Amino acid sequence: MAGKDTIKGSNRDSEKYLERELVERIELLGGKCIKLVPLNSNGIPDRLCLLPGGIIFFAEIKSKGQKPRKLQLYWHRILTKLGFIVHVIDSYEKLNSIISYE
Repeated sequence: MAGKDTIKGSNRDSEKYLERELVERIELLGGKCIKLVPLNSNGIPDRLCLLPGGIIFFAEIKSKGQKPRKLQLYWHRILTKLGFIVHVIDSYEKLNSIISYE
């Protein structure tokens, strides 16, 4: 998927594309990108990203121009206060700044 501009008519700044690209990049680096399903904790980030060397961060995926909801921001603050990194990925450029092949 890396480097392609579209997936089945959607652009590379769509939430669906960005999430797929994030998962692929994490896996190519030997990590895991776990989908978090909010059974009783609405607002938690979309993905838990685990990379070799003990690198852990949460990822909130948004389409370009979309912002996290108040409940999501609440969870971002909690996780940040606990010492975790939370990335809001809302564009292909932002994804590249976090995880790049180069």
